[in-house]
Parts: sequence; structure tokens; C-alpha cells
Amino acid sequence: MSRIIDAVSIILTCGDEIFIIQRQNFLKAFPGYWAFPGGKVESDDDKLTIDENHFKAMNPKLIGAVVREAEEELGINLGDLYKSGGITAWDFIGLATTPDFNPLRFATYFFKINLKEKPKFVVDANEAQFAEWMKAADLLHKYEHGEVLAVPPVIKVIQELGKNLALTEIKDLNFEFDGENEVPFIENLKGMIQIMPLSNTLPPATRTNAFLIGDQFKLIIDPSPKDEAEYLKFKTTLSHFVVSGIFITHQHPDHHQFSPRLARELKVKMILSQYTHERLLQKDPEYFAGVEVEFAKDGDHLTSWLGRPVYVHAIPGHDEGQLALAPDNMRWFLAGDLFQGIGTVVIGGSEGDMKKYFTTLEKVIAYNPMVVFPSHGIGLGGPNILQKTLEHRKMREEQVLIAHQKGASAEEMLKEIYAEISPKLWPYALENINKHLDKLRGEGRI
Repeated sequence: MSRIIDAVSIILTCGDEIFIIQRQNFLKAFPGYWAFPGGKVESDDDKLTIDENHFKAMNPKLIGAVVREAEEELGINLGDLYKSGGITAWDFIGLATTPDFNPLRFATYFFKINLKEKPKFVVDANEAQFAEWMKAADLLHKYEHGEVLAVPPVIKVIQELGKNLALTEIKDLNFEFDGENEVPFIENLKGMIQIMPLSNTLPPATRTNAFLIGDQFKLIIDPSPKDEAEYLKFKTTLSHFVVSGIFITHQHPDHHQFSPRLARELKVKMILSQYTHERLLQKDPEYFAGVEVEFAKDGDHLTSWLGRPVYVHAIPGHDEGQLALAPDNMRWFLAGDLFQGIGTVVIGGSEGDMKKYFTTLEKVIAYNPMVVFPSHGIGLGGPNILQKTLEHRKMREEQVLIAHQKGASAEEMLKEIYAEISPKLWPYALENINKHLDKLRGEGRI
């Protein structure tokens, strides 16, 4: 069981408005997520608590953390404001604890503080790209229209306060699921349900996301539970939803395991690229027995999301037949293994092409999606992660080029360039090196 870290979240209200921030897209933790000010509780926060009767029943360390975080993030002293009458209400409204399948867990205490007047905030631009007072109903409207990326407890707060800003308690902030019989799922963006079964993927990842999207025609994307027990849990989870079809992004096993069986049992078709279909048949001629198959290609209109058409995008490089999905307004881009939220993408085998991978990354970066969703990890705000991935690959390519000019073999490069990773992952790193060498040869640089 992972350690649980205490944290506070500060919901500031004034009249019919609520103060909200959007984190910068370049931040390492939750980039592009909408949130309320706050942060981790520190050991000496009880020294900052407010000595008033109203707070006697509250943990002094939590109150001190609220005071400190408001000072650090907004440049205001809530203790002074409270004593001077500038705060008309200060309520603890709920606790959200990160579920135990997450490696990093927080117990976040939400405090709602109503201000008599709006103070002048000093917001750190290195932390927030957006920090404004908004009518609570307008914030709810933004969420309902797919403009807000946030963790589930924050979404719950937005939903409840958007309907009634006077609430002083919000129940069920915790993420609850039946871990004995189901797999976890979240909805960090409206209409993008991320189901997370354990899968036979490469470490450090342990799960492959199966997204459920669509207004009427509802697609489950890359269902791939790791074994029979996880499959049964996965199917129980799906029983809460309607499924109209199965979409496979590409032919690697951790993206389609159990998919034909699921298609037969749900009586739905499988949609995938012709390349993926051919590769899977090469491995198992009976793979699609009893399953209706539909081929998808770049530009196809497959379904809709919040009323917007969702199109197919070809994204070769990691795999020749890999397909992505995105709505026409690029509120999100479901990128498969174009990048990894956990770990590093492998470009290898007959299906990998480093030159095409570079080109695909550049193309998707130019689309400038609001959120990118990987197959492993959570959705991230903006294309920054794709830019970092491209820069990292360019850095590796330069290392390979220099080592080659010195006469090093691919195996010698491996021990020098990838010295920091586990030797268990060296075979995959060696594939990356060889694909970089192929690209350099093709471009006439070696």
C-alpha cells in the first residue's frame, strides 16, 4: 500500500463567482489541468493556523496549509482577511483520497472560503496559464462542453457548485469502484471515459488505457486486459455502458488482447487499419473468426463527441498501421503509442520507422490539440509532451550519430547511451538505436 500524502485545495468564492486556475502545459505534474489553488501539507503548517473558535474543530495543520498556500500561490493572507471580516464563510466541504491503484496517493481536503470582496491576486505565471474569477454556472458550462481537463474530485466540485454555489458539503468526492469485480475508470474530460485494465505491456507501464467515446455510436478503443480474470473484470465494468464497436489503434498485443472475444460476446464489429488486420492474420489466421471487420483509414469519420465529428488520423512510425482519433476542433487527440505517459516509446521491428515517427510527431504538434491522451498514463494538456518526445529523440539521434562517427557498434552505443536504464530494457533500446541508424543512412548522413 502506497503512502498517502495530505494536501489542501482552496475553493475561493465571491458572490456568484468562483476562482479557478489552469496549470501550465509544460508542468511535469498534471499539465493543462484545471484546479483550485492548494498543495501538500507541510510539517510545520500548524504554526500558521488561525486562533479563532470557528477553527477549533478543524485540524490546525490543514488550516495552516491553506493559509500558507494562499500566501505562496496568490499573495494574500487569509488569516488577516478572516480576522478583519473579509471572509464571510470558511467551510470544510469534503475529502478526496487517491485510489489505491495509483502509485502516488493524496488525501486532499477541500475548503470553501467565501470572500466579501475580490482581493488582488499575484498568480505565478510559471504555474498557471489561466487564473480567473468565473461564474460557477459558466465554469460548469465549460466542463459540459469539453473545455475543462481536471481530476475527478475537481470535476465533482465544479458540477455541484455549478448547480448550487451555496453548498457547504459535497459528498462522494472519493473515486469509488469495486476492485474485486471491476477495473478502474475515470473521466478527466467530458465524454472521454478512460478504463484502465492491467495489461501485458512493457514496464514501467502496467495498464493499457481503453477509452470509451461517442455520442450515439460508442467505440471502445484498445481493450486489452492481461488475462482471463482481468477480462472478466473489464467486461463487468463495460456493463455500465453501451458499446457499439471496438477500435484498435495498432497491432501490438497490449492493444488488442481479448478483443475478438469481446467483439463476439458484445456482437459488435472491430474497426482497424488494413495493415493491422494483415499483421494480426499473419500471426493467427483464425484471429477474426466470427467477427465483423471494418477497415479505417486516414480521414474517415467514425463517430461524434459532444456533437463534434471524430476523424481517423494515420500516425505511422511506432507502427506502420497505427491510427489515432480526434474531433474536428482538436479538443483532444487519442494518440495510442505515439508517446508514453509512462516510459519511452520503442521504434522497432519491421513496423517501426524513425523517419516516419519524426514526421508524425511534427504533424500532430502542428495540430495543437488541447489534450493528448496516451495508451499508457493520463491525458496531458497541449502538445508539449509531443515536443519533448521529439526533442528527446533528436537528442538520442545526435548521440547515435556521434558514436557512429567514432566507430562504435550499435551494441557499444547501447551501453554508453542507455547506461541509466535497466539491462532488461536494453533489447528495446537497441531497436531504437538501429532505427536511428536506418534513418541516418536513409538521409545520407552516415
